[in-house]
Amino acid sequence: MAGRVPCNTCAIICSHVKAKPPRPRRIILVRHGQSQGNVDECVYARVADPKVMLTEQGIAEAEECGREIRKMIERDGAHDWKAYFYVSPYKRSLETLRSLAKAFERSRIAGVREEPRLREQDFGNFQDQEQMKIEKAARKQYGRFFYRFPNGESAADVYDRITGFRETLKSDIDVGRFQPPGEQSPNMNIVIVSHGLTLRVFLMRWYKWTVEQFQGLHNFGNGKFLVMERGYGGRQNHAKPGELNYDCTMTGPGYFTHLDDHQESLLEPC
Repeated sequence: MAGRVPCNTCAIICSHVKAKPPRPRRIILVRHGQSQGNVDECVYARVADPKVMLTEQGIAEAEECGREIRKMIERDGAHDWKAYFYVSPYKRSLETLRSLAKAFERSRIAGVREEPRLREQDFGNFQDQEQMKIEKAARKQYGRFFYRFPNGESAADVYDRITGFRETLKSDIDVGRFQPPGEQSPNMNIVIVSHGLTLRVFLMRWYKWTVEQFQGLHNFGNGKFLVMERGYGGRQNHAKPGELNYDCTMTGPGYFTHLDDHQESLLEPC
């Protein structure tokens, strides 16, 4: 019949369509273990922030973190699981990765990438502690998200570079960069080893939280992790692609003050 493609032609075309790689089973956010700076902030006056090391307790926390992550993954019951790591280049993050990775044999590690955009917020170079007290008091008055430290960054600056990292991560997921040649496993686990504020900003960017919602966030503990599970259609959230999630409620100031609360709730984005 005119206008129809023969079935055997469809089969040929379909055979050349590359299946989209499965999305990771989960994304795991890890904050570095206890560092010298967590114990004594005076360290930052004599040691460059990227060179601050873990304490012995921090190393133990990271090792325990690795064991807990492995236990969680193994509860899936999958035999072909692997982990791919992104890590901040700061020394305390690299030491955290090396320590937690002791729980994974080589066959379980799909790869690792050092990612400078995952570094800690820049508070300036060597930090005078008396001056930092003044700066942190000013930040509290000005607003935690927008206040920029002299010779350093604001959380808004971190948001900009994390937006770039998110796009890289999304691209890596879309092209299946984590999958070994010839494999299409849905049991890949992405582990991101970074810093407290950076991980909070990552969550804010990923879930499209507001500045006010960010202001209410706090760091999770040293050597602790947070898990982003795969949701609808294999995605790391629960809204359908291309659709608003109308069941989502979002705290924060009203954007349209001429509407009552019920009317405005219907317009809130997720």
